[in-house]
Amino acid sequence: MDPQLVHATLRKHQLADGLQFVLDLERSHGVWLHDAKTGREYLDAYTFFASWPVGFNHPRMKDAAFQRDLVRAAEHNPTNSDLYTRDMAQFVDLFGSAVTPASHRWHFWVGGGALAVENALKAAFDWKARKLGRTSMDDACDDLVVLHFKEAFHGRSGYTLSLTNTDPNKVGLFPKFPWPRVHNPKLEFDLDGRIANDVEASEKQALAEIDAAYAKHGKKIASIIVEPLQSEGGDNHLRPEFLRALRRIADERESLLIFDEVQTGFYGSGTRWLWQQLGVEPDLVPFGKKTQVCGFYSNDRVTEVEGHVFARAGRINSTWGGNLVDMVRCRRLIEICEAEKLHENIAREGAFVVAGLRAIARERRAFANVRGVGSLVAFTLSSVEERDAWIAKLQENGVLALRCGPQSVRFRLPLILTNAEARELLKRVEACIPARAQVGATGAAR
Repeated sequence: MDPQLVHATLRKHQLADGLQFVLDLERSHGVWLHDAKTGREYLDAYTFFASWPVGFNHPRMKDAAFQRDLVRAAEHNPTNSDLYTRDMAQFVDLFGSAVTPASHRWHFWVGGGALAVENALKAAFDWKARKLGRTSMDDACDDLVVLHFKEAFHGRSGYTLSLTNTDPNKVGLFPKFPWPRVHNPKLEFDLDGRIANDVEASEKQALAEIDAAYAKHGKKIASIIVEPLQSEGGDNHLRPEFLRALRRIADERESLLIFDEVQTGFYGSGTRWLWQQLGVEPDLVPFGKKTQVCGFYSNDRVTEVEGHVFARAGRINSTWGGNLVDMVRCRRLIEICEAEKLHENIAREGAFVVAGLRAIARERRAFANVRGVGSLVAFTLSSVEERDAWIAKLQENGVLALRCGPQSVRFRLPLILTNAEARELLKRVEACIPARAQVGATGAAR
């Protein structure tokens, strides 16, 4: 098809309000996305919303044996929940041994990050119900709740709609549960990378609201769920000290602690999972995006009750149990990430980008609150209008980036990013700044 016809063709049958260029899968290469309509190339700092880790047309993805496995899996679509294949077993074995820590041996596979979170919540509800002595399938459990945080994004499916609270357009006019929502004590950074806000007071407020939630709901809080780095909500970082407090509360109050790593996990933070570098172990971890196939993994705490979801057939399930093509692809991505130590690479280059952005911010005073870990990098503007203008200017300068929160720009960097490409990214960022950008009283440009 003529690439000039792609958007018009789509609009005949669907909303087609995405990027106004056409991805050329053959000509795109490395960190460079090729537009089939114009022939222009863009430095990809959004990576399909953090879901594609190794760039375009990676040489190891062209391996003949992998290509045969991929085509064989694509020719069929087996129900992996009930009918097993050698391809699935090879994938599960590699994921469970190379990616997931030994402390979390239980895995569940499904299609989509929201359903990964959804099924982790169901596992927690099942666990809590049984802890409360509710073992009959007729026992009412509508009083069980999930404690979650402001500016969270956990998906757009049934249960997750009651947790997500970033953009009203994504959750408004849909029925939701009135589950307890508490303050998120996010960090703010000055231009030298030091913590700039009174985070201890912010954490004290959050902990007080958590205490109030437990006073109201008692033993009915099945789980505490948090993104260790709130992504869509604003790339909000939380201190390990606060996450340790959540761990303590979950243990003392008999709730499961869930870290949603759909966007932060799978090598993207500079470690296989962000929680590993933060030093706080969750009970359940939903994953997705870069993993291709989605799901969650769990430690043995879930097995404290008889008939838990990993022991009773059919408690959590789906027709396909993930997708075999995604499993085959994920297996290859694991092999690439491990062989090339891409988590170490992006830890190094991500830190270089953050340092470079802070240097630009100090010199040009165009943005503030630069923050990041690994591939997950962001900075803040003075208003939503200025942020949106920055997204447009970046695209004009050949960089694809994402919005997050009310007024921030986020990068989701390819794990293969080289230092030369990191320098090119910084050069293009600086090219977006007007000659006389000045810092406002809040630390953001205006």
